[in-house]
Amino acid sequence: MSHIQITFTDIQPEQQEWIIAHLAEAGFEGFEEKDDALIAYIQETGLDDQLLGEISFKYQLQYSRETIPDQNWNALWESNFPPVVIGNFVAVRADFHDPIPNVRHEIVITPKMSFGTGHHATTSMMLLQLRDLRVEGREVLDFGTGTGILAIMAEKLGASKVLAIDNDNWSIKNARENITRNDCSRISVIGDDSLAQNDVFDIILANINRHVIIEQFSSMVKQLREKGSLVLSGLLSSDQDVIIELARGHQLTLVNNHTQGSWISMRFDK
Repeated sequence: MSHIQITFTDIQPEQQEWIIAHLAEAGFEGFEEKDDALIAYIQETGLDDQLLGEISFKYQLQYSRETIPDQNWNALWESNFPPVVIGNFVAVRADFHDPIPNVRHEIVITPKMSFGTGHHATTSMMLLQLRDLRVEGREVLDFGTGTGILAIMAEKLGASKVLAIDNDNWSIKNARENITRNDCSRISVIGDDSLAQNDVFDIILANINRHVIIEQFSSMVKQLREKGSLVLSGLLSSDQDVIIELARGHQLTLVNNHTQGSWISMRFDK
């Protein structure tokens, strides 16, 4: 069956993840992220022109469309989504890739959204943050879990319990698929757009966006145990001062930060 290729141009980095999430829920099957463009693929019969119009209007974006003949889509996925290897710490691969040797951990993720496979800078920085944390025996919250990659990493590092939250039905389904694929048994996935107020955690992970981080910051701090760690990404370098000032007002200490391109990740301790 033929596919339609939609190309959004002049798109900002912080817009790409949200648009991918909307399109994935609407049936789009593949994505390529460029510096200033997003390419998305969907079967010809599944295209919703009204949705494209709404996205174009909401984000003030131009897009083009092209019909792509039927082809070997597994081969296309493989060419567009090579494994991600972070030193000897972790390798993130698709199920059609061969196992990666000489790494401590391996995570298998269905590559339905590129930002959920470790390719996006925010995800790889969060994996680095987890590498440097003491996770074993601790309780972890993954707020905005997406594909579940960070929750899976937390369990592989020995977390006693992981709660993964997302407000997107597609992400919840995909996270559960990936959790099963990686033989995880200590992760619970729930659908919500805010935090469960009665639980407390040793580590809270939030790879989301500035707006949600600011909106939910007080709740995250409230649910963070003393001497716990709040790890954030989905933020641009220009957001750093705002987040640091917000954390200072909640008596959190900045422990470290990572930068990749225009993106940052920050860890605060309580």
